[in-house]
Amino acid sequence: MSNETIMRQKDIRPPPCEIDYKGMRFLITDRPNDQIIHNYLAELKRHNVKHVVRVCEPTYKIDELKAEGIMVTDLAYDDGTSPANELIEEWFELLRNQFRTDEGSCVAVHCVAGLGRAPVLVALALIELGLKYEDAVQLIREKRRGAINSKQLAFLEKYRPKSKLKMKNGHKSTCCIQ
Repeated sequence: MSNETIMRQKDIRPPPCEIDYKGMRFLITDRPNDQIIHNYLAELKRHNVKHVVRVCEPTYKIDELKAEGIMVTDLAYDDGTSPANELIEEWFELLRNQFRTDEGSCVAVHCVAGLGRAPVLVALALIELGLKYEDAVQLIREKRRGAINSKQLAFLEKYRPKSKLKMKNGHKSTCCIQ
């Protein structure tokens, strides 16, 4: 087997996956770069993404996304770890604002491979929306095999929801803000 074939096999990542729960939609992806930003943008449009959250270092310019009305927010944290409380609060605030202003939209989240940091943020949102951590992880792993490492899983197991995203009567506009 050639080195090029081995390199391609090592870089096989799961395709983008959409998670939809209680009216909140998330698209978990791997990290694009400037060479493939057009393909990435097309995928974002297919899912009605209005906001991209980068949880890793930037590898692409955001001008094209902004030109299409897609906001980009950086909430980076270290690979293989769990986010700090302040970052979690920023994530929930972003979600409350996004889904209050555009209920039909989708928030895309990516890290390098879309298997650790991005799925952890989505799992936290699912837990806040009422799923048990095991169910949140299972839902994500059904669509993104290999997501969430053992340290991150232990973090999610200990995480206790704080009603940061709970809705009253199913309406997003009555989201609790604490």
